[in-house]
Amino acid sequence: MDMHGGGFGAGDATAAQHVRLAGGGTAAPIAPVQAHHRDDLLIGEVIDIAGSASRILLDASALQALSTSNDPSVAMAGQVGAQVKVRVGNVWLLASVRDQQLYERGEGLIVAAIDFLGEGEEEKLTGRIHNFRRGVTRYPIPGSQVYAATSADLKQIYAADERAHVEIGTVYPTRDIRGSLYVDAMLGKHFALLGSTGTGKSTSAALILHKICELAPQGHIVMIDPHGEYSAAFKGTGALFDVDNLAMPYWLMNFEEHCEVFVTSEGRDRQGDCDVLAKCLLQARLKNRLAEGMTKITVDSPIPYLLSDLLNILQNEMGKLDKATSSAPFMRIKGKIEEMRADPRYNFMFSGMLVADTMANFLGKIFRLPSDGRPISIIDVSGVPSDITGVVVAVLSRLTFDYAIWSRGEPQRPILLVCEEAHRYIPSKDSGQGQAVRKILERIAKEGRKYGVSLGLITQRPSDLAEGVLSQCGTIISMRLNNERDQHFVKAAMPEGARGFIDSIPALRNRECIICGEGVSIPIRVHLDTLEEDKRPASSDPLFSQLWRETGGEPEILERVVKRWRSQGR
Repeated sequence: MDMHGGGFGAGDATAAQHVRLAGGGTAAPIAPVQAHHRDDLLIGEVIDIAGSASRILLDASALQALSTSNDPSVAMAGQVGAQVKVRVGNVWLLASVRDQQLYERGEGLIVAAIDFLGEGEEEKLTGRIHNFRRGVTRYPIPGSQVYAATSADLKQIYAADERAHVEIGTVYPTRDIRGSLYVDAMLGKHFALLGSTGTGKSTSAALILHKICELAPQGHIVMIDPHGEYSAAFKGTGALFDVDNLAMPYWLMNFEEHCEVFVTSEGRDRQGDCDVLAKCLLQARLKNRLAEGMTKITVDSPIPYLLSDLLNILQNEMGKLDKATSSAPFMRIKGKIEEMRADPRYNFMFSGMLVADTMANFLGKIFRLPSDGRPISIIDVSGVPSDITGVVVAVLSRLTFDYAIWSRGEPQRPILLVCEEAHRYIPSKDSGQGQAVRKILERIAKEGRKYGVSLGLITQRPSDLAEGVLSQCGTIISMRLNNERDQHFVKAAMPEGARGFIDSIPALRNRECIICGEGVSIPIRVHLDTLEEDKRPASSDPLFSQLWRETGGEPEILERVVKRWRSQGR
């Protein structure tokens, strides 16, 4: 690495002397600084300038002298992840330190790479930074002086502007600067919340959603909850749905979703079975009197039909067959429909009670139209049989998107769809079960914002997500990720200037996160607020050491569990 970029002279002693100010006290030929800017914050100078990343030379003794400062931002001066500032004309550039190494040609000198975050103007009287904005218009020249950023500087930079925002925690390393998310920018371009198991991901999701609900009590949020964790967190502010009260009519499924549920064959047979189902399904839909007078009815139209009608039509069509055609497709589809109709686990969707035209009511309760002060609906799909969970999520996601498309021209009611365990529903493999849900969620990621549908993805395995979905998320909130492949994926999705922050992802503590993208003015590391006990999701880990000391009542526990298990009730 060539260290001559900053124009340090031939002698190492002069190089050391050049920078050693605060610590060493040696007078050095450095340009006069304005009176109100303290020389004791001077820690080095710029030696190398490149587009986003540049390099600075720091004086180790100056950093040592500042490390005992009462101001936590100054005490961290020059460390990886800390902020420094450089003056260009009457503008201060703010940069984040990415890495450090010893400068081999001068004792007590450190070379550090920095990423420029943005710039702010200086108030003439106080020397404070104000009007901070992202991006850099003018770069400093090699030899420019580098100062430690103070908490007062950071307060100006991180202070939320007039846009609608929610405060979610404290900016690291300060004690009192609040980290905020700009709600419109975050929701307008989708967001992702990532973190390994046990880092506080569910609690963070609950915290952010609670704050948004407080800001917008008339909002419309749909949360798909595969483990039944969030009902506990939103019992006061949300409408809670599970298999007992969801009552989702089967006829709301489109043709592709019908195929996923009713067609069991694979390979060459599958296409034939789907053709048979398409023909019979259209006839069943046309039998409804809602269809009278409508000219354009397709297999996808959400028109109620009776399952018994569909079975009769399958039977009739099978009776018309000539001997050359096989009746196997009809038998397979009939068998599957009869099996699902008889199985009580599927009652929430295939019960005979769901034939009436309840579409408007169903959309109203799921999308909170009107919200009646409960802006979030938690849809607990943990009790849904695993073979149709994907279809249920697909129907809910597609209804969100279709509602947004067909309601254009009406007063707009944007909807936020939050998908927990997103890697289950948008897997990177593009064959096999669950393609309907993958397609619709990918489509929402790409086109949702045009129609007022926002997507929030929560996952512990970003590397298992379908290609490109993460890069569609404008705001990324990353907690600790232990897996190297996941870290690499997040790095690829994050903007260039945040690279220094990303390197600290494996070292984050619980309830700490890095936020970058549209929802924040510059990348920040935040220690999240503590959530009140009654607003937390039911996701705490069992304490083995404590629970394994308790005993008594096991026969009764087993009896109750077996009874629930057998009756498939909760």
